[in-house]
Amino acid sequence: MSVFLGLPVRTAPAARCDCRRCPWYSGADADPVVTIAPVCSGCNADCSYCGCARAETPAVGGPPACASCPIRCGSRTDITAWMSDIGHTLEFDDIRISGVLPPGMPTFIPQVDGSGVTELDAGLRWPAYAVGLRRVFSPHTHGIYPRWRQDATAAQILGLAESTLTVLSGYGEDPLVEAFWTARHRDGLIERIAALRFDLVLAPNYSIYGNWPRAEHLINMRRSLLLAGELADAGIATVPNLYWFRLEDLRRYADWITANPLPAVAVNLQTVRENRNWDTWALPGLCWLAENLPDDLPVILTGLSRRDRVATAVELFGDRLMLVSQNPAQYALHGAVMTPDGRQDLHARIPDAFAASVRYMASLLPHPTLTRGGA
Repeated sequence: MSVFLGLPVRTAPAARCDCRRCPWYSGADADPVVTIAPVCSGCNADCSYCGCARAETPAVGGPPACASCPIRCGSRTDITAWMSDIGHTLEFDDIRISGVLPPGMPTFIPQVDGSGVTELDAGLRWPAYAVGLRRVFSPHTHGIYPRWRQDATAAQILGLAESTLTVLSGYGEDPLVEAFWTARHRDGLIERIAALRFDLVLAPNYSIYGNWPRAEHLINMRRSLLLAGELADAGIATVPNLYWFRLEDLRRYADWITANPLPAVAVNLQTVRENRNWDTWALPGLCWLAENLPDDLPVILTGLSRRDRVATAVELFGDRLMLVSQNPAQYALHGAVMTPDGRQDLHARIPDAFAASVRYMASLLPHPTLTRGGA
């Protein structure tokens, strides 16, 4: 929020993506009177929402167009409410995230669905396990599932030794993470997460799609960091997720990280399946981050499983790379294992298949296995 003549000015992206009237525009033709924080170089040429339905007459008795639209843009009738929800700014400067990674965190962390983890770990004794947000937080009730409301730690609920590290992988489909954002201040939701004593939380990330307006990108990047900050403020070791659309986004992250040392950064690559998305978005961004992030900053990638992509990530980040993947658990349900030659259907026992795949994935990463953690 800016100040004009001593009074707060509540800023918002300009309606109809009118850059010249937008306080966040950084273009050469930006109006210096209007511009408050130049963080955006202009409209997204690939946006599919330029023909906004707000101009259409809603059906008789139907809701206003903005009420049923999932996209946040300057033309929304409630855009000021959204800007209020994120602190009236699209900058990162006010967000602080402190903390360290827990000692003994392995470079590979298998993600499980939360059931039968004792049996999976019996012959493996792995140092850490992750569980996804949808196994802990319900998109239907917008609260913690009863199983996780016990007076117990995450390790105890999963049936693991207290010495085993637990990670909450806060990623999920858009409806899930949107529900978490809306409910985060209700019924002590963040405090309940803190009470579970996860050793590490990878903060939820809010989507950035290529056909969305630029305002939605900017709002979602800030929301991802804001939520990570709120989790960290609750005493949780939290790693923020980085999502980007343009080079200017990566530069903003790098500047913010330089001024605000973090325990690590994370990138969720679970939806990057097609080579086109990998080649045009993920890989260029990862290359830039590898060159511009602090050399000692751990980087946690979720969703990589292909041997060639893992090898590329190792080449980029070396021994500061950490991976989280649910593939070993998914393959094991079908008696299959991950191997250098790809998936092999061996009809193996689930715990045996799981252990084999976990060891294989760990073998793709620099050693020693245990490399990360603060005092």
